Amino acid sequence: MGPGGGPGVGPSTGPGAAGGRPLGPGTGTGRQPGAGAGHTGGVRASGVRATYHLTEETPVYVISVAAQLSGLHPQTLRQYDRLGLVSPDRTAGRGRRYSARDIELLREVQRLSQEEGINLAGIKRIIELENQVAALQARVAELQGAVEAATEAASAREAAVHASYRRDLVPYQQVQQTSALVVWRPKRRD
Repeated sequence: MGPGGGPGVGPSTGPGAAGGRPLGPGTGTGRQPGAGAGHTGGVRASGVRATYHLTEETPVYVISVAAQLSGLHPQTLRQYDRLGLVSPDRTAGRGRRYSARDIELLREVQRLSQEEGINLAGIKRIIELENQVAALQARVAELQGAVEAATEAASAREAAVHASYRRDLVPYQQVQQTSALVVWRPKRRD
């Protein structure tokens, strides 16, 4: 059983614990199957069993189940979709399919609306800003990784250059520098 007593995909993390992944508008697109840990098998036409992965991004819930899981009326879900608050994936027949992440986002929208008294336009802006922050955090992490890789590469190149020096050609002696003044006088012939 999943969140809210209905069939579920697995544990849900909630919008606040999104792990840096964007929420809200646009979550209905760009989902990548096969990125999660849960497996479910399907049977191909040839009778061979195919394995595919269910993640919190996998669109599996029809609108009636999503409404039950989120505690909202199906018409409210349609309104949120029209406003761009929660945009589920669509089937070939244009039916809505909600993921576990969409359900969590619906609950968050409901919470912000009822408990915090924020109107839908404000909620949409909050979701957009959260998505922007998540995207920027991902970009910063990506750039930090690139900087670390470049630093390691530079250190490796520097070490290779130092290792290529031929120290056997010229013995190195450290010369001590002094500030003493030496006066040269020629020797007298007696």
